[in-house]
Amino acid sequence: MDELKRKIKELIVSALELEDVKAEDIVDSEPIFGSGLGLDSIDALELGVALKKKFGVTFSAESADNKKNFASVNALAAYIFASEKST
Repeated sequence: MDELKRKIKELIVSALELEDVKAEDIVDSEPIFGSGLGLDSIDALELGVALKKKFGVTFSAESADNKKNFASVNALAAYIFASEKST
């Protein structure tokens, strides 16, 4: 799971072109949006596309779980891990 979290953090930095953030600076349990990395809804869309390309996971715009799944690196890793196990 640590390797997956590392890949997610690297993807966040590269896909969103975060110049002032390094993957190792992102704390697994801290919020990604709002007070965390300060990302917004446009970043969420870009990140969702990048996650789909890299890990093959999909997110539904209508899903109430999106906020939970994008809450932190830990939450994203759990979602991707569960998605990979169910395929």
